[in-house]
Amino acid sequence: MRRPAKSPPAGRRSAKPHPARAPAAKPYHHGDLRRVLIDAAMQLVGEGGPEAVSVREAARRAGVSPGAPFRHFPSRDALMNAVAEEAQRRFRAEIEAALADAPAGDPLGRFRCLGIAYLRWAMKNPTHFEIISSRRFFDHDRSAGVSSDNAELIGLTERILAEAFSAGQLGACNLKQVQIAGRALVYGFARMHIDGHMPRWGVGEAEVEQTAADVVDLFIAGIAGRAAPSAKV
Repeated sequence: MRRPAKSPPAGRRSAKPHPARAPAAKPYHHGDLRRVLIDAAMQLVGEGGPEAVSVREAARRAGVSPGAPFRHFPSRDALMNAVAEEAQRRFRAEIEAALADAPAGDPLGRFRCLGIAYLRWAMKNPTHFEIISSRRFFDHDRSAGVSSDNAELIGLTERILAEAFSAGQLGACNLKQVQIAGRALVYGFARMHIDGHMPRWGVGEAEVEQTAADVVDLFIAGIAGRAAPSAKV
């Protein structure tokens, strides 16, 4: 015969298992959300080109809610402007690093280093180069960072060429034409590589960097008024 269940002593309740509590949600704190959003957008550009950038996807990569970025970037255009400024900053850092290793007493050699650094960065970072060199992705005129960086690089090139002329290293005397021709050369070569034209000219991927250096040397030989280096057979 089954015994009746004992009632718990007065003042005590039978112990019941408590459901496990979910850990309290921790508010998201970011030291520099703006910086992380820009880095996320730079990654998106590198993976899928400028068209792949969206504020929502940058937020997802940064691990924040879709609305969180809008305090820093109220629109995609604002985010793209920040991406362009970051790309320009990295480009300038490449130039400055190259010039730091260039011989101080050889301005034409410094000009060569500048041209090769330009090409090296552009060919290794084609989508970032596309952003800062094209007006399709952000408003150049409203980007103080890009405009000032670009103006400083132009001024740097002018000073280097003026030093080369004063040192008797240039045969050409129209420095503005030399500067424009030099920019056209490196810009055009970078675009040829990015747009996939090099194979048509018999230049394989493994030869591109050396070809770039040879083309810069050919240009420098021309403006210096000396014979160009012998072509390699």
